[in-house]
Amino acid sequence: MAAAVVGEALAGAKKRGASRSWILFDAAGEERLLDADKYAIMHRVDINARDLRILDPLLSYPSTILGRERAIVLNLEHIKAIITAEEVLLRDPLDDIVIPVVEQLRRRLAPLSATQNDVEGAEEDESPFEFRALEVTLEAICSFLDARTTELESAAYPALDELTSKISSRNLDRVRKLKSGMTRLNARVQKVRDELEQLLDDDDDMADLYLSRKLAGAASPVSGSGGPNWFPASPTIGSKISRASRASAATIHGNENDVEELEMLLEAYFMQIDGTLNKLTTLREYIDDTEDYINIQLDNHRNQLIQLELFLSSGTVCLSLYSLVAGIFGMNIPYTWNDDHGYVFKWVVLVSGLFCAFMFVSIVAYARHKGLVGS
Repeated sequence: MAAAVVGEALAGAKKRGASRSWILFDAAGEERLLDADKYAIMHRVDINARDLRILDPLLSYPSTILGRERAIVLNLEHIKAIITAEEVLLRDPLDDIVIPVVEQLRRRLAPLSATQNDVEGAEEDESPFEFRALEVTLEAICSFLDARTTELESAAYPALDELTSKISSRNLDRVRKLKSGMTRLNARVQKVRDELEQLLDDDDDMADLYLSRKLAGAASPVSGSGGPNWFPASPTIGSKISRASRASAATIHGNENDVEELEMLLEAYFMQIDGTLNKLTTLREYIDDTEDYINIQLDNHRNQLIQLELFLSSGTVCLSLYSLVAGIFGMNIPYTWNDDHGYVFKWVVLVSGLFCAFMFVSIVAYARHKGLVGS
């Protein structure tokens, strides 16, 4: 029922052209649409303006996962969210590319059904709420980038094969656009991978993401004595503290630096995004190989043109000598030996032609001997 109400609210907001809205999911399975300003959001999740600025869609910030005292600030491409120990705020839920993330959060963060076994419930409780929300966002961005990579592969490989078979301006322009798209996508995937790698390399940063552990550690010393109300706007704080206390019993006994659970989660999606990056690397290598092949073909054609030019130039030189002889005998100058010697004409023509042909063959043979033309 709540999902249907929120869906109607989203549809109405979309018709009104509402922007910069948020959708909230809490640990109790409730969801509602928020149209709050930045000050209300900052007060609700206790983050500063600099952290909230990272989520501004009008500004260009790299992919970032920040752990704060009471929240995780997450900026992964189009997924801009704030995760606390008991609720998730997702920005711009009306965008078409964000709607699948909303559906996944609605499905994955739903509370356990009363008909489920206690064992399943216990297993579910072992995973803190913030990790389940973080897992949804990481899975969404990894799947999104992998889908974009698959689309690029399906368009690039046939275009590259067509270019190798026929070099034309149309095919070259098509490959150029695909290569530009691949470069941009590779940079986006690399940023997400670098952020995950940076988190995995720093145990302190991973420990900052254990919001339920910090909440349980803060609530445990004052349990039963009226501790401070960390989340006054949320109706599920009591149950959440109880679950966090049970899940973080080891923390209270001195294992606050244990980040194995989060490390396994991040490693799984690091491997997935690394696989996507490997696909793009393979595609880049294929493009580079195609470019090398095209350059070899063009060089071969250029060499053939140079050989043709050499043959034509050699023929022109030989014919110019033949023309020189014709010019000499064609001058209007009286010669005594020119009278009554008409038979000499055919010998001059024959000898001049043979000499020019011999000269042409000699030039070509010399060029072949020196390797200037192909055999």
